[in-house]
Amino acid sequence: MTKKNGKVGKGKMRWLLSAFLMIIVLYFFVQGIRCVNGLYKAQDKLNSYETSTANLSYGSMTYFDAGEGETILSIHGIFGGYDQAYDSIKNRESKNRLIAPSRFGYLGSVIKGNGTPKEQAEAYKELLDYLEIDQVFVLATSAGGTPAIRFALDYPERVKGLILFCSAMPVNEKPDTYLEYQAPPEPLLSDYAMYLISPLMPSLMGMPASTVKSIQPVAERKIGVILDGKLTNPDMERNFEQYPIEELKMPVLILHSEDDPVASFEKVKNVQHRFPDLTLVVFPDGGHMMMGHSEEIEKALDDFLSQHQ
Repeated sequence: MTKKNGKVGKGKMRWLLSAFLMIIVLYFFVQGIRCVNGLYKAQDKLNSYETSTANLSYGSMTYFDAGEGETILSIHGIFGGYDQAYDSIKNRESKNRLIAPSRFGYLGSVIKGNGTPKEQAEAYKELLDYLEIDQVFVLATSAGGTPAIRFALDYPERVKGLILFCSAMPVNEKPDTYLEYQAPPEPLLSDYAMYLISPLMPSLMGMPASTVKSIQPVAERKIGVILDGKLTNPDMERNFEQYPIEELKMPVLILHSEDDPVASFEKVKNVQHRFPDLTLVVFPDGGHMMMGHSEEIEKALDDFLSQHQ
């Protein structure tokens, strides 16, 4: 009986292992099919945008320009581009002129110099000069917060107000240590790899797994992601002294979710006292995309823009 039970046990283990391997293979296959389909749809969506290209002193910057009224310069986050910059505020097209450029290394925009946040700010100024726009409201999401704050500090005369959506935040004091690279590892920067890890997005990033569709094609965003990881995201920690937040001359609106797992709300609480003229709107939930709060967000934007236009 013992030998027979042992053989049955080993057979069951082999069956379970085979079943497990089959599930893994099937998962890789299904995600591969989803990845290819998603890539075709993403390319079709990008082709639907009527973008323009500004030939600036250092090279090209691709942007989307739509709507009329008070101008909002939208600065996108990591894995973004003109599409993400526009989509984050497209509901305001009937109220505002929306300028949505791709940042360095994203969707048709080349890199000036090393691609630092300071150089990104210089590029935004040159873009506004190119478009003959004197002043804008600057709205930034996630990783876009760093170049947005840099732009507001360097060119305050061009900024009517600064709006930060679940954005990167400055720190309260210079840290002893910080992550030198703050982005997904380079081996993960492909469409297929992103699909493989997409089920983890809700827990790791506070975003639905379907977000993976909006970051395709990853190949056209990869340079920008790496640049964000190496330079943009660590900059407010690495160069703390270059971010005198107390000197910001324009009103600031911060909208943030308490449960944001990417841009921690704890940073907002710790640094809010550094902003001289701050309006803070906080949601108890919604994650990194502030899901479920679109009406409150629109009202906050309406109030802020009408007060400071």
